[in-house]
Amino acid sequence: KCVDDTYLFMLMIVLIILYFLCMRLIWSSHLTISSGSDGASPCNDTRWVQKWQSWQSSRPLRRTSLSLGSGFWHATGRHSSRRLLRAIPRHVAQILQADVLWQMGHTGSGVKVAVFDTGLSEKHPHFKNVKERTNWTNEKTLDDGLGHGTFVAGVIASMRECQGFAPDSELHIFRVFTNNQVSYTSWFLDAFNYAILKKIDVLNLSIGGPDFMDHPFVDKVWELTANKVIMVSAIGNDGPLYGTLNNPADQMDVIGVGGIDFEDNIARFSSRGMTTWELPGGYGRVKPDIVTYGSGVRGSGLKEGCRSLSGTSVASPVVAGAVTLLASTVLNRELVNPASMKQALIASARRLPGVNMFEQGHGKLDLLRAYQILNSYKPQASLSPSYIDLTECPYMWPYCSQPIYYGGMPTIVNVTILNGMGVTGRIVDKPIWQPYLPQNGDYVDVAVSYSPVLWPWAGYLAVSISVAKKAASWEGIAQGHVMVTVASPAENDSAIGGEMTSTVKLPVKVKIVPTPPRSKRILWDQYHNLRYPPGYFPRDNLRMKNDPLDWNGDHIHTNFRDMYQHLRSMGYFVEVLGAPITCFDASQYGTLLMVDSEEEYFPEEITKLRRDIDNGLSLIIFSDWYNTSVMRKVKFYDENTRQWWMPDTGGANVPALNDLISVWGMAFSDGLYEGDFTMADHDMYYASGCSIARFPEDGIVIAQTLKDQGLEVLKQETAVVENVPVLGLYQTPSEGGGRIALYGDSNCIDDSHRQKDCFWLLDALLQYTSYSMAPPSLTHSKNRVVPPTGTDRPLPQRLEGNHLYRYSKVLEAHLGDPKPRPLPACPHLSWAKPQPLNETAPSNLWKHQKLLSVDMDKVVLPNVRPYRPQVRPLSPGESGAWDIPGGIMPGRYNQEVGQTIPMFAFLGAMVVLSFFVVQLTKAKSKPKRRKPRVKRPLYLQQQQPQTPHSVN
Repeated sequence: KCVDDTYLFMLMIVLIILYFLCMRLIWSSHLTISSGSDGASPCNDTRWVQKWQSWQSSRPLRRTSLSLGSGFWHATGRHSSRRLLRAIPRHVAQILQADVLWQMGHTGSGVKVAVFDTGLSEKHPHFKNVKERTNWTNEKTLDDGLGHGTFVAGVIASMRECQGFAPDSELHIFRVFTNNQVSYTSWFLDAFNYAILKKIDVLNLSIGGPDFMDHPFVDKVWELTANKVIMVSAIGNDGPLYGTLNNPADQMDVIGVGGIDFEDNIARFSSRGMTTWELPGGYGRVKPDIVTYGSGVRGSGLKEGCRSLSGTSVASPVVAGAVTLLASTVLNRELVNPASMKQALIASARRLPGVNMFEQGHGKLDLLRAYQILNSYKPQASLSPSYIDLTECPYMWPYCSQPIYYGGMPTIVNVTILNGMGVTGRIVDKPIWQPYLPQNGDYVDVAVSYSPVLWPWAGYLAVSISVAKKAASWEGIAQGHVMVTVASPAENDSAIGGEMTSTVKLPVKVKIVPTPPRSKRILWDQYHNLRYPPGYFPRDNLRMKNDPLDWNGDHIHTNFRDMYQHLRSMGYFVEVLGAPITCFDASQYGTLLMVDSEEEYFPEEITKLRRDIDNGLSLIIFSDWYNTSVMRKVKFYDENTRQWWMPDTGGANVPALNDLISVWGMAFSDGLYEGDFTMADHDMYYASGCSIARFPEDGIVIAQTLKDQGLEVLKQETAVVENVPVLGLYQTPSEGGGRIALYGDSNCIDDSHRQKDCFWLLDALLQYTSYSMAPPSLTHSKNRVVPPTGTDRPLPQRLEGNHLYRYSKVLEAHLGDPKPRPLPACPHLSWAKPQPLNETAPSNLWKHQKLLSVDMDKVVLPNVRPYRPQVRPLSPGESGAWDIPGGIMPGRYNQEVGQTIPMFAFLGAMVVLSFFVVQLTKAKSKPKRRKPRVKRPLYLQQQQPQTPHSVN
């Protein structure tokens, strides 16, 4: 009896320990996923050598494949000493529950999907339905020499191991990149034409670049979508900086895809909004459209097996595969077009908490909800975003970050119109503004501009919002909606003038506050900022040779986002001037802020600014380098256009700035300086800045010791220069006049390549310009010097033969030197006549907005359990490519051994434990009966000891 009890007791202890070990293993598998790649070389790796002669190279910012070779820095966000975790090989198609649609018999059959990438090997074992491979490069091969195209194709259509979404789809491979990662616009144009000829349904572009003014490329993309090709493209790997959207994903007719990790965090590398090519019109639009897994995703290896990669280049084929699978589920394929597919994806997307719309678009891809919407879809128009709520933070950032008030610059929201009824359409009559009287909608003025023609499948609706005069001292919430009716020619309708119409509402909700005092209002000069494309406008920091072009928009919501957030936290109200200086009322603002200006100035602007400063407006200028010798040195050869590129300005247009401030005896030099220093007990870094060449003798000038970077660029020599004037403060002499502050470098407030911020300096300058409070740490600084007179060297002159006039809003071509254009008229908005409604507005605009005529309950799905990916530590030296025997066929789960062992061990332990507990309980609860002994033979008694037995 004692032996049995001890045995059972020990067995129970062992089983309990086993149970806790299993639970520990299962628990650890739910830790965060931070995926790296398998060490493959990235397709967009731009290596550079720190030599100034290496500028003579191809343009680094051409369209490139958007994969990342190393996932550590952009995916973890954790200290580098911690061990990387990698997803147990459960495939992204199953994580998004594509197997539910496989069980229903949908596997992508009958859908033609094109992969524009680096090619595919002929006998790759993962693909069973490769219809065609074509090569459009100057290399005589169809095979993939890099592995990027193979990986992308595998995510879409692999049939085994790392399975894709649509294994039965017709795969068309277009090789448009060489093994040296080179491509040309002409190759894409030829391949695009062939894709139209082959009647491709879905086209994946895991590529991108900043050149949204490559007109032949953009026009051909429009032609593709007009031919019902659903374009899916990666949004770019230039995050977390804002204003980094890549083309063609930033186009209205293309599904732009951003990346998240398996914890539903926006991947650090994922590019984000706003689009910058609408900036001259006031503001950009929301992109990406949708986000999905793009970090540590597994796909097909170059020859066989699987590998892991990260990048929006990975997220794009995830969506392309999902779109291919979704298209195969629709019985009436005529309903599937670029607009209806995008409508289904964005209407079904799951919004990520705590993330703004310029990072996540409409949210995370939800394949099954998209299937439900698409299979109960009726042709209609919709809007993206579907509502405007300037009070909803953080999703509606930056709109929600600052309330509106009377006298402020109008808030502009660019809305995309998606027209699922046809490739072309129009707005019927005009959009109507209908304020809700119970919600004070009459305190808001609205102006609307829109596309005269919706083509292809999309158009724009620009909504300008301002505050009525009667609300100048009022605070509260105001609501209303804009009503838009879209009409499209009815297809297959023989009746003359037959049209389909769809009416949609755009709810508007704003917060109004009383007009702030003048001292708290800052006006940001956006009008005089130029960027690539189209011209070559160099970065401020010349050390950033792998990213030489200034292309992020120079807007307070793109590469100056951190500065904007800081100013808002300090209680300032920041507005944007998108028109000439002649077009704003200077009496409303305390400070005009000019940063990194590349544009010229109208003579009328120079005159008005002088008058405004005499009347109390203050001016802060953050300049940059300008040196014609250095500009000639940093030219480079662009392989795509086969021509040399020469900068049209330096980091800033210093000669133009000097014209603007010369009336006060101020000027910047053509010196080029770099270095670390300390100012007012703050560590500072001067990145390719200029110096102050001339300043009034009664002003305050601070100098520093810096390196002569211009000498380093031109002659590869190093020299240290003492007493370089970098900061100047000046109170104008007129009674009630404003103040002027100059600083020679903008890098310290620019997010692009900022190393040490100088927001403290901006605060100090604003205290000076807004309240006439000169900071003692500067006025009594030991680095204060006598203001320079500028007589020792000539001021910088414009580069002879520059082509700035091609891109300037101020200059026009002229015989000899370019001349200023006539001053344009200031923009005047035509405010819509309100049609008030005496009804209550919905409280939650997001949940209130749905696609019309979509009944989610009509389409029933099999019962499925949500899947949360499991993880395990990546062992030292372990490869990212797991070789998994056998295939994964549609219609069944393929559980990995790593996932099933913990669960089976746990279940087995519980069964054995239950059995012994039951036996022990029975043994103790029943009365014991003595069994009559039977005398055994002697030899048995000697072999086996006698033990008591319980009898049932």
